[in-house]
Amino acid sequence: MARRRERGRIVNGLLLLDKPAGITSNRALQSVKRLFDARKAGHTGSLDPLATGLLIICLGEATKISAYLLDADKRYRTTCRLGIKTSTADADGEIIQRRPVAEYSHAQIERVLQRFRGRIEQIPPMYSALKRAGKRLYTLARDGIDVPREPRSLMVHTLDLAGRDDDALTLDIHCSKGTYVRTLVEDIGEALGCGAHVTVLRRVGVAPYDAPEMIDMQSLEALAARGMAVVDARLLPIDTALAAWPALNVDEVSAHYLKTGQPVRIAGAPAHGKTRLYDRRQGFIGLGRVLDDGRIAPERTIGAV
Repeated sequence: MARRRERGRIVNGLLLLDKPAGITSNRALQSVKRLFDARKAGHTGSLDPLATGLLIICLGEATKISAYLLDADKRYRTTCRLGIKTSTADADGEIIQRRPVAEYSHAQIERVLQRFRGRIEQIPPMYSALKRAGKRLYTLARDGIDVPREPRSLMVHTLDLAGRDDDALTLDIHCSKGTYVRTLVEDIGEALGCGAHVTVLRRVGVAPYDAPEMIDMQSLEALAARGMAVVDARLLPIDTALAAWPALNVDEVSAHYLKTGQPVRIAGAPAHGKTRLYDRRQGFIGLGRVLDDGRIAPERTIGAV
């Protein structure tokens, strides 16, 4: 039987997309994939339809390093409305409770925020993509089913009050992977005694892209209309996502062994941890990890890009 020909171009790199509100992350991904006419694409962590901001799109070989960005710290700016609790903890849900909002002083708000800084436990919301018995929690929630969820340990590095307008608070958040901002806001509202939900959510950074220059969908479409070379110029090299790891240059022979899955000994290698691997001819060829005996084992190899 003849093998079906794969559709799309072979294109490799990372796009820092400014996702618009009102669409799912998957819809944004499919739009980018179409604009690039890319054979392969993925993203590094969903944003709610209500949310905007940084959605990192991985094209081609970049999909191999998406898991490392999923594990990265995130930065958000969110606005929450006090006094109203919704079914989804954001403005897309139905109002399920209204409570009066007291005249909280800045000191009172600060004391509550302090409780949510550092290492905290958080129970994932029912409206999330986590699975239970093979089903997404949000599917169960839409059917009116609530199931127990185990609390998760996470880190809130910073949680700062950036603004206040009547019953609305604007918060800047720097947190570890797996943090649900909607749940954090809801928990803050409960701690204040009035309830709260998210009205605006924007992701402004994913490590190491802490102050990224994003491109919105309209601008991307305009570039694509000028040709593939123009839109390709917006892509970042794959290794920029791993800038925190030390770089290690390897010779042609070592590169060959690494690409065939075999560990090698390389002069000047770090004593432990992970490293970016570079070959003089091909450039970035993947990720390695240091074994106990000092050799470098390939963790993820990247084709010539």
